[in-house]
Amino acid sequence: MRRTQITPSSSEWEEVSIVPDADLFSPLSTLHWVERDKLHANDYNPNKVSEENLKLLEQSILTNGWTLPIVARPDYTIIDGYHRWTVAGREPLKSKLNGKVPVVFVEHQTKAEDMYGTITHNRARGTHLLEPMKAIVKTLLDEGKTVKEIGKQLGMRPEEIFRLSDFSKDDFIALMAQGNTYSRAELLTEV
Repeated sequence: MRRTQITPSSSEWEEVSIVPDADLFSPLSTLHWVERDKLHANDYNPNKVSEENLKLLEQSILTNGWTLPIVARPDYTIIDGYHRWTVAGREPLKSKLNGKVPVVFVEHQTKAEDMYGTITHNRARGTHLLEPMKAIVKTLLDEGKTVKEIGKQLGMRPEEIFRLSDFSKDDFIALMAQGNTYSRAELLTEV
């Protein structure tokens, strides 16, 4: 059952269709491990991810396990989770997951609802602000984590970590060299 609500939009009023009392638990009650190859991408997702970030997503799944299921329609069209689905088709995840992925199903009535679902899932994840990221990098370095480990786990290049670390260039180079054996010529930073 749907109802219509009139809401202000800019300087005009528009009609918006609302699903009353949506069953918030319903999608999770449909959680299943499904053959990955049964699923297929939708034809409208504007979200693009670099290969570097796909590798980071793969690393996240390998480190943390699969924490967020793919959201799909009953016809196996992906509403959210296209990139998780993508990396699940690559080794080593494909073998480790036995070709399956966790899926919850939603039953939208229209393609517009599918699109709303895709976009709101994408946008709700937000962006990372500079100061909190600096604090995270500082905490990790203070805990003795190496630049290499931070880079691997957070998908950052050393220069990104440097920019967030507030270290001087010389101190950062010394930090990167910790635990590595280099000749004196390689460690020389000033002539």
